[in-house]
Amino acid sequence: MPLIDKATFDELKQMSGADFINELIDAFLDDAPNMIQNIQTALDTKDVESFRRNAHSLKSNANTFGATELGVLAKELEFMAKENNLDIGNRLEVLKDALDKVAEELEGMRA
Repeated sequence: MPLIDKATFDELKQMSGADFINELIDAFLDDAPNMIQNIQTALDTKDVESFRRNAHSLKSNANTFGATELGVLAKELEFMAKENNLDIGNRLEVLKDALDKVAEELEGMRA
């Protein structure tokens, strides 16, 4: 299964324009690591609401690009926070690894 759903990405590219897709990729690649850092900080401080918000934002942004696996991982964290459960095991590491792979693939999809 590809990391980025090509149909979803192509639809975004068509809607935004070939010139603007690179800016969207750059914004995602800048924002996503910050969201993961915010999730880590929220986990460390047991701030469930910040954890949930950042997981939700990462999920939404990933799904916009068609990064469905990354979106599913972030959604799982979001729902755990909604249940007031921050006992996430190694899920944050798995999320970071998935983001690294998505970032590499997105770099190669620039217009």
